[in-house]
Amino acid sequence: MNFEELTKNKPTVEWKQRMDEDDDIFTEENINATNEVLDTYINNLKELENNLTEEEILECVKKVVISLNELNDNYDYFIETMEREELYEFIIEAASIAGLESEDDITEEWREW
Repeated sequence: MNFEELTKNKPTVEWKQRMDEDDDIFTEENINATNEVLDTYINNLKELENNLTEEEILECVKKVVISLNELNDNYDYFIETMEREELYEFIIEAASIAGLESEDDITEEWREW
């Protein structure tokens, strides 16, 4: 997988479907805000794409996790178990594409959701 494929498969694609099926945890606003945060994360990784160090990748992970913490707080804690897992997978996959090799939960240190 590459960044373009990953961007097309953001968790928010499924969230929109669930919202359309009357899952009231989602709104256009929290989905759009999450899309912006995830797009920024991918763009930050792409900008640094060549010869990224583990430290640089983890700095991008830290920024996206903290941004998601803020969104979750601002939008009445819409990130629940399933959403947490979907976001985690997306963040890990992007970090892996960027070159990070880790078996650890790289979001845990900053994650509040």
